[in-house]
Order: sequence, then C-alpha cells, then structure tokens
Amino acid sequence: MMPRGPIVLAAGGTGGHVFPARALAEALTARGWRIALVTDMRGTAFGESMAGVETHRIRAATLSGGIAGKIRGALQLGMGFIQARALLRRLAPSAAVGFGGYPSVPTMAAASGARVPTLIHEQNAVLGRANRLLAPRVDRIATAFATVLGIRPDDRKKIVLTGNPVRAAIAAIGARPYPARMSAEEPLRVLVFGGSQGARILSDVTPAAFAALPADARARLRIVQQCRAEDLECVRAVYEDAAIHAELATFFEDMPARLAAAHLVIARAGASTIAEATVAGRPIVFVPYRRAMDDHQTANARAVAEAGAGWAMAEDDFTAPALAARIGGFLSDPDLLRAAAARSLATGRPDAAERLADAAEALATRNSRPTEAAA
Repeated sequence: MMPRGPIVLAAGGTGGHVFPARALAEALTARGWRIALVTDMRGTAFGESMAGVETHRIRAATLSGGIAGKIRGALQLGMGFIQARALLRRLAPSAAVGFGGYPSVPTMAAASGARVPTLIHEQNAVLGRANRLLAPRVDRIATAFATVLGIRPDDRKKIVLTGNPVRAAIAAIGARPYPARMSAEEPLRVLVFGGSQGARILSDVTPAAFAALPADARARLRIVQQCRAEDLECVRAVYEDAAIHAELATFFEDMPARLAAAHLVIARAGASTIAEATVAGRPIVFVPYRRAMDDHQTANARAVAEAGAGWAMAEDDFTAPALAARIGGFLSDPDLLRAAAARSLATGRPDAAERLADAAEALATRNSRPTEAAA
C-alpha cells in the first residue's frame, strides 16, 4: 500500500537539529517515503540541500529576553502555528517528527491538534525546552540517551531509544580497529575541537597543558586542533615554542579522517560531538559549555563518563596543570585509552538513523508500539 501522505520533519536552523533531520530524511527516502521539511528562515538553506525533500518555511522565534521579547516571540510562534496548520491541511501527512528548538513548536503543535501521529527526537541528556512543551502532546519521544532528565513520569511510556544519527563517513570509522599505541614511546594523536560558543577555553588551556609536559612527552604528541580564527596565531605560537607537532585550522574538511586517526578527542559535550565520537569509538575528554541551555552539556558528558567512555572536566577544573596530568597518564599507560575506546564504541549507536526511521514509520503506518524503551 502506498503511503497516504509525506512524513513531515520539523527542525530549527541549527546544525544540532537539522543534521539528525537530514539523516532521517535520507533513511526514509530510501524506504520510499516522501519527505517535507518545515523550518524557519535559518534552516531553509539546509532543507534546499536535501535532494528530493520539499522545504517549507514558517515563522518562529524563541521566548527569550524581557517581557517585550517574550511577547514578540509568542506572536511569531502564533503566526507560525497558523501557517503550519494550513500547510498540514494541504500536505495531509502520515506523521510529523520534530527535532527540538522553537521553530519545531508551531508545526508539531499543529500536527498534534490535527491528530497527525507525532514523534519528537531529543538529542541531549536533558529534554530541551521546546520538546518539554511538546512532550505531553506527542505520541512518541525518541531519545539519544538511555536516561533523559526532564521527561515527566506520565510521558516515559512514550520513549523509544534510537540514538542520535551521524554522517555515514563517521559511522564507518567504528568498523575499523582502534589505532592502538602498543607502547608508551609511540606518538599520541590528539584531536581538539569545539563549537563557536565558548571555544576560547580550549585554545587557552589545551596548548598550555601540552607545553607543560616534559620534553620527551612533547616529542610524542601529534596534535590536530580546530581553533577560532582570532585564536589561531596565539595557539600556533605556543606549540612552536614548545616544539610540539601540531596542525591547526579554523575548519577541517576531512574531519572523518582526522577522527579516524585520533587516539583521543578533547571537545565540548554537544549532542552531535558525543554521537560522532562514540560511534567512531574514540575516548573523549569533555569540557561542557557551562552556559548551555539547562546545563545539558554537563548531563551529556556525565552520561558518557559514567559509561567509562571518557572523562568530564568542568570549566573550573579544566586547567593546564590538571589536563597535563591527565595527558601524562595517557602517554605512560596506553591501556587507559584502549579500554575507554572499547567502551566508547559500545556506547555508540551507528544505526540511529534506521532506528529513528523505524519509529517514524511505525507511527506513519499506525503501528505505534515502541521497539525499545528507556527510563
């Protein structure tokens, strides 16, 4: 039987929301489903780059700032709801899937009101504020973590554990052996990267920590570091003065290859970073961004650290001496990283896109029983 209508994906314009939507779109398109992306102005470019996906733009805004800002945001969301309701009436979708962020709220609220089967995907270990608004209304809640804070007890029966989809090039890394160091004398390859928000701490602390190591330890380091443009020359100077081999750039086009070569990752604790590192089976030193909404990065990092796949260091604890001591331990005992790499790989979910597609397709065909639950 042919599907009666497309599956609608509702996602905001940030990569953390759009990339999982893109992965789901690819998985569902391969199964023969039509896909329609509903997004805000920022997400239009992402949508237009998805082959075979209809892209529709509606109004949306956050409920942030003072009273005036909240009023403006509420008006924009209200207008978006009206737009979404009209759009859904025309599309007659089989299901709607939301990926968080306030731009997903009008579409998912309209879909719920129209009795369209609905699912939201939460990428973090703390339910986001937009998804918190939607959770009581939707049929299913797909999660990237086994435990997600902020889900009401009444809504836990809706949970289906899928993981967070990653790019195919990243998922392929986990099928290869971890590039183990057989002795403490072999080079240690470290990949350092962070998002644009708050990444300055990585530029300040990481080079200083490596430079504080003894000369023989520094000689064994192979650093690949993504830096903000304004930090690039300062970071380069520290590494050159310490005679440390380092490749620096504001962006690496070949990030999958860099991740595959790394023994260790030092990074923020965003949902996409965690998903990619664990699917690749790479141990991570996490530095959660302290100003992340609802401190979700700390919860993300804690979940992975408790699984033995990495180490969480709060910003206040992320100092050059503390990091140098940790790196020194990794240099002297390769088994520390080998063990963490194995646990990281066990934590990752390379089939997250297919799991999420299963959940969406089950709703679209009215077979809405979850396949895997998590508390």
